[in-house]
Amino acid sequence: MKKIRVGFIGAGFISHYHARGLKALPDVELVSVCATPMENAKVFAETYGFKDATDDGMKLAKRKDIDAVIIATPNRFHAPFTLECLKNGKDVFVEKPLAMNSLEADEIVKVSKKTKKLVMVGHMWRFDLEVNYIKDIVQSGKIGRVFKTKGFGIHVNWGPEGWFTNKKLAGGGALADMGVHAIDTVRYILGDPKPVQVYAKIGTYLGNYDVDDSGILMITWDNGVTSIIESGWWQPHMDGPEAGTRLYGSEGYASLFPTELKLRNGFLFGEFKPELPPRADHCDQSIYTTQMAHFIDCVKNRKTPVPGLKEGIAVMNIVDAGYKSSETGKAVNL
Repeated sequence: MKKIRVGFIGAGFISHYHARGLKALPDVELVSVCATPMENAKVFAETYGFKDATDDGMKLAKRKDIDAVIIATPNRFHAPFTLECLKNGKDVFVEKPLAMNSLEADEIVKVSKKTKKLVMVGHMWRFDLEVNYIKDIVQSGKIGRVFKTKGFGIHVNWGPEGWFTNKKLAGGGALADMGVHAIDTVRYILGDPKPVQVYAKIGTYLGNYDVDDSGILMITWDNGVTSIIESGWWQPHMDGPEAGTRLYGSEGYASLFPTELKLRNGFLFGEFKPELPPRADHCDQSIYTTQMAHFIDCVKNRKTPVPGLKEGIAVMNIVDAGYKSSETGKAVNL
């Protein structure tokens, strides 16, 4: 069985999850990793068994002995590295968000179509057991017609440093970092409806940086559901952990993290808590391992990955619309 030869561009925190996930797969060969400074790349390579290390991502993208590339860099470099890899015959897994903005995302779509190479976007909550449990409940109609949702992408008494807080490198703050998890999770649970309108209030209240650390979005979907999304860093409180989602239906209520149901039988409501495996961590390694398995399967069998470009662009459009709405004070139609 031919192994899929993989390269990494980026060796930061999230790359360790991807590397551990790929190491668990029998049909993967880790070839090269790029990071700066070079010492970081060497340490990462030694830790996970890559053949070599480099500090030149564009050079890695041109290598003939690599089939697919994992891109986990500051957001500013997502599009440039993705485009270079696609043009050099590589399939790409790129961390969320897909790009800095929708214009960059559109260029990735064009090049992906031209080169017939795959792009998967790192909205990893789609691979979580509890997320899929709630999705199945909602899609089965058990809570009736969903009319509103609430979702959270918040850090309490903590926030990132470095490039995350630099607008030139990140494009945005807590919304681009954390809010995207809540947006994609609820969209997935609802069956991937199209966003039609976004209204937002976004600001910076808790840190000395040029990006946002607090945001509230109201998204209207083409199926009539209205979703409220909260994003934030350094918040004094959160109503739910990352990707926590609440769904309100005509026949009941579904909650993700904590995962529970409230269902109506006539005029009586019953509360149900499903028996689910214990979580080692909220963002458990198993999510990332399953995500990597899906990417490799798509590369081997030439299947369109989900979440891919359609899903990544939908989130990107919502984020762009949120920032525009907050600046203008008006709702943005999509």
